[in-house]
Amino acid sequence: MAIPKEPRQLMINIMYLVLTALLALNVSAEIFNAFKVVDKGLVDSNKSLDESNNALPDVIRERSKKRKELEVYAEKIDPARQISKELSEYIDGITTYMIDQTGDKNGVVDGGDYVDVQGVEELRGKKDKDITTRLLVDEGKGAELKAKIEEARAKFLDLVDEDDRAKFQQEMSLVIDDETWRHGRKKKNASWESFNFRQMPLAATLPIFSKYKNDVKSTEAAFLNYLMGKVGGEDVVFDKYTVVSAPKKSYIIKGETYETEIFLSAATGGSSQTGISVRVNGSPVSVNSDGVAKWSAPAGSVGIKRYSADITVTNPVTGESDTYKKEFEFEVGERSVTVSPTKMNVFYIGVDNPVEISAAGISSNDMQVSMSGAGGGTIKRGSDGTFVVNVSQQTRNGEFAKVNVSAPGITVAKDFRVKKIPDPVPTLSGKVGGSIGNGEIRAQLALIPTLEGFDFDARCDIVGFQIIRSAKREDPEINANKGGKFDDRTKGLVNKAKPGDIFVFDNIKCKCPGDPAARTLPSSVYKVQ
Repeated sequence: MAIPKEPRQLMINIMYLVLTALLALNVSAEIFNAFKVVDKGLVDSNKSLDESNNALPDVIRERSKKRKELEVYAEKIDPARQISKELSEYIDGITTYMIDQTGDKNGVVDGGDYVDVQGVEELRGKKDKDITTRLLVDEGKGAELKAKIEEARAKFLDLVDEDDRAKFQQEMSLVIDDETWRHGRKKKNASWESFNFRQMPLAATLPIFSKYKNDVKSTEAAFLNYLMGKVGGEDVVFDKYTVVSAPKKSYIIKGETYETEIFLSAATGGSSQTGISVRVNGSPVSVNSDGVAKWSAPAGSVGIKRYSADITVTNPVTGESDTYKKEFEFEVGERSVTVSPTKMNVFYIGVDNPVEISAAGISSNDMQVSMSGAGGGTIKRGSDGTFVVNVSQQTRNGEFAKVNVSAPGITVAKDFRVKKIPDPVPTLSGKVGGSIGNGEIRAQLALIPTLEGFDFDARCDIVGFQIIRSAKREDPEINANKGGKFDDRTKGLVNKAKPGDIFVFDNIKCKCPGDPAARTLPSSVYKVQ
């Protein structure tokens, strides 16, 4: 009996989807559905592996009784299964905790952790990125998971005869990729767990954990197959089979090719006398020496596509044949790009303008982002995956700054207007003119420009102003103040304030980020109470 020698193929699918999710903060419903489809496929595969793994131990024990020296291999069954059980339960514990903490937080996974979306049960916290970052990265659970995977891998190898370890090591699915993250472009990805889980939505993380369970169960199956070979079990033919389809991608783009591996969870390899034939939609598909058939189909239109696979197994001992059939589906989507300003549909001069670009079905390596048109704009990628636009010139009527996104098969341009930062309002004690208390005005030290209703982090500065104090039966007193802070002459005028006095702040000059020259603000008039 053999298992697929390339279970890592499943991970290609998962990481493609994860990469797409990381490209977009506004993850589409189709992508979350793809995560769900992948996770379900892995869960079903894990159930099939459990069935196979449960059937083997009794056969190994029975065959080990043929000779005394073979009993040592039967004794390794329970330790191996315990390794698999402990790691699987540990992984289940993490997923249960994350689902519960993003749901009703009652300590168990139940209906309160899900919501009904148009008749479909969805995770309440499927978009939550805080739980994955906090638990798996900041609190060290991801590093602990990595250590446990490496520990389980070492324990499996210790159970293998020394002369067989090199070969068995190549067949193990349970492995940690500890190199890719070291070459990442993001400096904050300073660890394996940060690279894999930081800012990852919960819905994208669950398939990864299901994949780790699949790896440990596949490794358990490989080890039981190893023991079977040691006790002379190569000729064993099982009477229960489940058809498995392992696609490279469960969600593909129009124009791409759907490709999948179809096999039995208890398939027999080329060295076995057991006969296997595979048909997809009624057409035969060749089977390689590993007992795996590869089938592909072009994606000519969007939507859900279905296909059926049947496998016929011939028992080499009895000559009897049994056929097993199962239906599968995959979804074909189209490439799409959405460019959304984080603040509003305007770029402002002198500040960083954040822009979110969501790209469904497009790899970051294939996506090119640039600026053109009016406004003198530039765009660069931010550390959190969003983009930042800087502009230098206002656009006139009919002119626009353009954000261009291009990738194979699609080009999108989004128009934006460019404006200078709105005029701030000069204030004293947070007031824009009007009545002010005698002691209140004396306590002021500066004229403050306030940007009301402006969502950006920007600060304007007062360049200068003229203050006029008008008191009853007194000549007006005037002072030209440089800067926003009161000079000694202005302080003297303010300290003379008494009820009935009128203070006028006139010819107010202000400069905001991106201004080539100072702008003039409206006058402010205060009456002392």
